[in-house]
Amino acid sequence: MIFLGIDLGASSVKVLAVDQEGNILGEASREYLVHYPKSNWAEQNPEDWWVNTKEAIKELISKSNIPSDKVRSIGFSGQMHGLVALDESNNVLFPAILWCDQRTTEECEDITNHFGQEKLTELVGNKALTGFTAPKILWVKKNKQELFEKIRHILLPKDYIRFKLTGDYATDVSDASGMLLLDVENRTWSQEMIEYMGIDKDCLPKLYESYEITGNLTKEVKEELGLSGDVLVVGGAGDNAAGAIGTGTVKEGTVMVTLGTSGVVFAAHDEYAVDSKNRLHAFCHSNGKYHSMGVMLSAASCLKWWVEEANKGMDFDELLNEAALSKLGCDGVIFLPYLMGERTPYADPNAKGTFLGLSMTSTRGDMTRAVLEGVAFGLRDSLEILKDIKVNISQIIAIGGGSKSPLWKQILADIFGQTIEEINTNQGGALGAAILAGVGAGEFKTIEEACTKFIKVVGSVKPIDENVKRYNKIHKIYTKAYESLKDWFELSANI
Repeated sequence: MIFLGIDLGASSVKVLAVDQEGNILGEASREYLVHYPKSNWAEQNPEDWWVNTKEAIKELISKSNIPSDKVRSIGFSGQMHGLVALDESNNVLFPAILWCDQRTTEECEDITNHFGQEKLTELVGNKALTGFTAPKILWVKKNKQELFEKIRHILLPKDYIRFKLTGDYATDVSDASGMLLLDVENRTWSQEMIEYMGIDKDCLPKLYESYEITGNLTKEVKEELGLSGDVLVVGGAGDNAAGAIGTGTVKEGTVMVTLGTSGVVFAAHDEYAVDSKNRLHAFCHSNGKYHSMGVMLSAASCLKWWVEEANKGMDFDELLNEAALSKLGCDGVIFLPYLMGERTPYADPNAKGTFLGLSMTSTRGDMTRAVLEGVAFGLRDSLEILKDIKVNISQIIAIGGGSKSPLWKQILADIFGQTIEEINTNQGGALGAAILAGVGAGEFKTIEEACTKFIKVVGSVKPIDENVKRYNKIHKIYTKAYESLKDWFELSANI
């Protein structure tokens, strides 16, 4: 049997095929655009997701010579929090408002003021953040009343693809955890939140565990994709929970660090747990348990901006080579990686990307290395909170595009002061989605069993003791920088 994992990311969709022995049979991907119509807004056209997903599946099946009748099931990994709204005819009412969109500051304040933070935590396990889905719905209600009244179905990004594949309105509890509408502890929709939002519960998709079957491919879709037989579709997961499955982050003590478009520190829990200060997200895990997660909105995207915008025309490898020549600490240059505001630990949509400590002796290499170090310091902020709430950390696994850089991995190990392990695959969410598909189809009894077959540790990067000591001192300076600039960030939002 063959299982497909669809990873609907922020800038591209990837489709991966695996078999029951843990072999990767092939992959295909397609890119699409993110639109920024206003400062701090981020949108995409859901139809772009659908068209490119279909093309990627067809390419995968063709170039990998996958028999049309051997695909047994499909799973998902999806960018979280995005709002997709359909009318009664299933037409998309407006562009999808994405996870990194920051327009909903007022709506977050309204939600928090209405419930109070303690009650909100009791209801949904998290604080109201601009990236979450519920504030987006309120924004539409306030600013696009005529469109709000036409909403009949609310979906998350990957669940729009599910709908197009199967005709079913469904989601999974890991992805739904980031909507601010889910009673995370009890894995069900929060009636109080639904009533406050002024939406009908029927507008929300049916909830499933990530490995449960939600439907089957329609006949029309199978014909278009060149598939035959009964093809199951499982719940899938939000990108980070799926990525955790794809790295084997399924037991307590294991932490996954993602150096992707956003940065994530993800710790698995057997039992429900909430940080009393709401600095971390408390979400359902895709293995039927729970996890804590810290998220920085700009991680590898900071390096992408630095290379493609600030240094347009420069060679990527040349810039990284210059960074490798820069000394630890970048000759006093510090970069705050808040290009899209920030979520953990500050939850401040007004925060801005900032270089500090520049002088006449600062080089481009210093600034490039400062970007790498600044992102690593931001990730360490989440790691420190996990330690504060007594989370056992026995293993750290790094994934994402940034983890391919040996320099960045060494910086990460030194700033964390812990070994960073490398696994035999960097497929992350796509592999996690395929594993969930295999479990849903009954090929594996448990997610843990599947992870053991697919994922192996193949190497590690150890921290250098002297570097750890020096970075500990610099991190203290880094953490003071935000507090020093917080008022300025708020003032600059009005410029």
